[in-house]
Amino acid sequence: MLRLLRLLLLLLLPPPGSPEPPGLAPLAPGAPPQAPDLLYADGLRAYAAGAWAPAVALLREALRSQAALGRARRDCGASCAAEPSAALPAQLLGAPEPDSGRGRTQESWEPLLLRAALRRAECLTQCTARRLGPGGAARLRVGSTLRDAFRRREPYNYLQRAYYQMKKLDLAAAAAHTFFVANPTHLQMREDMAKYRRMSGVRPQNFRDLETPPHWAAYDTGLELLEHQEAGLALPNLEEALQGSLAQMENCRSDCEGPEEQQEGEEEEEGARSQGGLYEAIAGHWIRVLQCRQRCVADIATRPGRSFPVHDFLPSQLRRLHEAHAHVGNLSQAIENVLSVLLFYPEDEAAKKALAQYQAQLGEPRPGLGPREDIQHFILRSQGEKRQLYYAMEHLGTSFKDPDPWTPAALIPEGLREKLREDQEKRSWDHEPPQPKPLTYWKDVLLLEGVTLTQDARQLNGSERAVLDGLLTPTECGVLLQLAKDAAGAGARSGYRGRRSPHTPHEHFEGLTVLKAAQLARAGTVGSQGAKLLLEVSERVRTLTQAYFSPERPLHLSFTHLVCRSAIEGEQEQRMDLSHPVHADNCVLDPDTGECWREPPAYTYRDYSGLLYLNDDFQGGDLFFTQPNALTVTAQVRPRCGRLVAFSSGGENPHGVWAVTRGRRCALALWHTWAPEHREQEWTEAKELLQESEEEEEEEEEEMPNRNPSPEPPSRKLQRVQDKTGKPPRVREEL
Repeated sequence: MLRLLRLLLLLLLPPPGSPEPPGLAPLAPGAPPQAPDLLYADGLRAYAAGAWAPAVALLREALRSQAALGRARRDCGASCAAEPSAALPAQLLGAPEPDSGRGRTQESWEPLLLRAALRRAECLTQCTARRLGPGGAARLRVGSTLRDAFRRREPYNYLQRAYYQMKKLDLAAAAAHTFFVANPTHLQMREDMAKYRRMSGVRPQNFRDLETPPHWAAYDTGLELLEHQEAGLALPNLEEALQGSLAQMENCRSDCEGPEEQQEGEEEEEGARSQGGLYEAIAGHWIRVLQCRQRCVADIATRPGRSFPVHDFLPSQLRRLHEAHAHVGNLSQAIENVLSVLLFYPEDEAAKKALAQYQAQLGEPRPGLGPREDIQHFILRSQGEKRQLYYAMEHLGTSFKDPDPWTPAALIPEGLREKLREDQEKRSWDHEPPQPKPLTYWKDVLLLEGVTLTQDARQLNGSERAVLDGLLTPTECGVLLQLAKDAAGAGARSGYRGRRSPHTPHEHFEGLTVLKAAQLARAGTVGSQGAKLLLEVSERVRTLTQAYFSPERPLHLSFTHLVCRSAIEGEQEQRMDLSHPVHADNCVLDPDTGECWREPPAYTYRDYSGLLYLNDDFQGGDLFFTQPNALTVTAQVRPRCGRLVAFSSGGENPHGVWAVTRGRRCALALWHTWAPEHREQEWTEAKELLQESEEEEEEEEEEMPNRNPSPEPPSRKLQRVQDKTGKPPRVREEL
């Protein structure tokens, strides 16, 4: 039956060349959603076979069915919660008292609880059957693999290429942009996005996000207007952002009430899985629902593609609202919002001072003027859930990581306060940008690119260090090595002009900047492929370095240098010096005191460093890290093609290079900065220079469709991985 429905779905697809409706309008209005996992799997099979139109139809319907399934669950949950007969008794919603007797107390609450649960289940079953067809939600149950794929927006990655093949460039750009927003470090999509922007048939308005919750757009618009001192214009956007945030919170909380197996893909909370009978199972499932609901605070505050939520998201919105209302003279609304801030932080001095100022300006007191009702409801409900979770921690041995900094200390049981305080002191690094979460994020994102984290800071015996492998293929390493060789053969050395290394008389040192490479390519002295690759690889390293070390603060390239060190034959016997002495990149290292002075002549604006190696066919030349005394080696890394060593540039990472005693060692050295005023201007000039040649070539290529109406397809290189458990194949495509 499902196969027949999907066949009918294909027949609904517009014929080739017909106009496509904007966005993703339903193909079959009013029809109940079909199984998203089957639709998605069939869509990937059609995609892999090059059947672009069926692939688009199936992938689009998989997206719609998944969205319809979520809406049905949320709507049914809300309507059934409003049914008086299916509502939980009010006396059961608070945290239980540890000293509760048996007999009459048990007889009073047990029938009430079970009767309400049975009626709620009956209501939900009937509602979902009406919305989703026979079998309801059980028929369309989705596994964790598909949920993860939809969360990462993988369908849009396939859709963008299929639309490209169908010559629907506006929809291809929208799908690509939608995927890229949630996967900003996906290097292939970054390149594809750049190519879409250069296509004559794609307009700026085509780059629209089809998935991001609307409260983020209102939030960003409001902030931008506030920066331009347009408080009156900002207010509607700020209010829309707050209302949208609360609405998205309700959607997230509703999703937490899905089938129990829906939680399996998530990180299990310690002790949450029940091992006992009926009541232990009920308690275990309820605890997981509460934990999920509490995580919704962080979920709605985390932008797509980001690893960390915006700090104190809801209180910060209320602060901006009361300030904006006060700025335009809406004192009553300003008081409502500042009182709402005080619900989160009753001792906030700035909020108390602002309240006193608004009340003085308002004059006579206004009866009924208090905090916002929606914020009061949110806080009371959240505190009630926290009480139950802390009770479970204390008496059932479960765990709970409170996402909110505003939780009152009095709400935490006394028996837990000391333990939580000790845990916080042991993990003081929680206040710093944490490392474990970016590592998980890297595993999710970078494995798709073939990049692996080989060693982290702990394995390298230091802080803010990492070794990544797979950033370059052997072919790409060969292209860059040839570029360095051709540039040196032409006598073009930039950075260091002498034949001898500035660090040792026993080695030759050759350096090439990105601008010099672009100039040589423009003159025909070296191949343009190598110069372009040098530019692309430097941006690739910057993107990955930012994603790993600084996901919330943009990094800029400050200097890029392709360097080769060659051992001078006959001068290596009994050699005692280093290829590069121990140093730090943004401060002057004093080994005697262990201090590193961040002052000239050091490049004090450098914040992170990277070394991307191109070869390993030489002796010596390993990178090593030391303690601040510049003597005790703490870690050593052997160069190899495509290996990146990235680290912070300060005194916490003194490093040097062992002598190169035979052969030629080449690497791309990169330094990054948080300061935009120190970004590498030569990189921009090199990019513009290479784009001039590229645009001339593209102008010639754009004449080709007149002779052949089909666009040049993306690379057909596909990497298919078929999981033994029947998971859909993962396909990597390139434009």
